[in-house]
Amino acid sequence: MSTLESRRNPLRTTGARLRNIVRRVRRLPDPVRYPHTAKPLEHWQRIVLNDEVSRHIDSLGPERLRAAEISGDTHADRNWKEYSSLMYPEFDICEPIAEPERFDVVICEQVLEHVPDPFLAASNLRELCVPGGHVIVSTPFLVKVHEMQLIYDMKDYWRFTPRGLRTLLERGGLEVHEVGSWGNRDCVVGNFDNWSAFRRWHSLRNEPDLPVQVWAFARRPE
Repeated sequence: MSTLESRRNPLRTTGARLRNIVRRVRRLPDPVRYPHTAKPLEHWQRIVLNDEVSRHIDSLGPERLRAAEISGDTHADRNWKEYSSLMYPEFDICEPIAEPERFDVVICEQVLEHVPDPFLAASNLRELCVPGGHVIVSTPFLVKVHEMQLIYDMKDYWRFTPRGLRTLLERGGLEVHEVGSWGNRDCVVGNFDNWSAFRRWHSLRNEPDLPVQVWAFARRPE
């Protein structure tokens, strides 16, 4: 395209540049195009999820709340009134709850796919909450089988669509206020071999029929 034509058609010029960038990125070797990271907060698949969970927690006013996180400590640094990390195998979400109704917020991220009885786990999430307490759940959908038998003997059992996650939590006695999902085909491909880190050339567009992550915000009835 000539310089004069570029000046006359700036949108066409911008579109052509973007297409060239996309073509260059697609020619990159996979380790460069989809760089691996072991840090969950850097995972491409979790960028939108993390933003949504953070927004929801901030809206609850964490400084007034006692929180528990199941098999993780991602949210330990938030300004909670009290915080506990209930780690597997010392704490098993599929075992009877020794001290029910302890927490205002229970966070269960990337766990339910690893439990043998997700319906029992959902019921126990309810039991951990005080009446009116909040439950935050996230779980993957279109990702590879990922087991951690060398560390915790955590097998990979389940995948849940947005409708399936809502049904699971409602069967556990929770009121589901919001269900969300995010994913696109490029992110699915990016996670074939490793967990891809997010880079500026990665798209955050959402293709609802290709969810990589599914999440729900629920409450225990008063």
